[in-house]
Amino acid sequence: MYAKYFKRILDFLLSLIALIILSPVFLIIAILVRVKLGSPVIFKQKRPGKNEKIFTLYKFRTMTDKKDENGNLLPDEKRLTKFGKALRSTSLDELPELFNILKGDMSIIGPRPLLVEYLPLYNEEQKHRHDVRPGLTGLAQVSGRNSISWEEKFDDDIRYIKNITFINDVKIFFETIIKVFKREGISQENNATMEKFKGTTKQGVKHE
Repeated sequence: MYAKYFKRILDFLLSLIALIILSPVFLIIAILVRVKLGSPVIFKQKRPGKNEKIFTLYKFRTMTDKKDENGNLLPDEKRLTKFGKALRSTSLDELPELFNILKGDMSIIGPRPLLVEYLPLYNEEQKHRHDVRPGLTGLAQVSGRNSISWEEKFDDDIRYIKNITFINDVKIFFETIIKVFKREGISQENNATMEKFKGTTKQGVKHE
């Protein structure tokens, strides 16, 4: 009942309220991004949503456009500035995704929307993460964010979508706030964020 009828209503109302309340924060961050990193202020990228429908994800920019002598973008760790790291560690770069939630592309709680290039790499169990709208945060994020393996993340995603309840969403929401303040699991060891997913041979853990 909650997942089918009330979750979307709550997403719309809460994202609208958050956008209104946080509008001064949006303005300040936008100015800082423009001054420190240049334009565009908003980073846009195609991501797969519910039923693998592609949408445009919005985030505040956190990297420069520095390139090597051949005109190729430098690795993420070379383009991620101190200011960009601060935005990511506090998750402030994610605030524009409230517009995605308002539009219906995303939900407040759900599996994180990943890269389009990962779609052919999922096994049959992992594909079910697209049975629901992707989220601003989710079970995998409060379970370790970028410090756990891809397989563990996907197991958490499937566990979540098989038991979507109001209580679980509230719990994940408040656990997310705690994680953000503690700044836990921001990056994987030896990586600026998380190494790319390259596929998995196992079929995943079955959750009843």
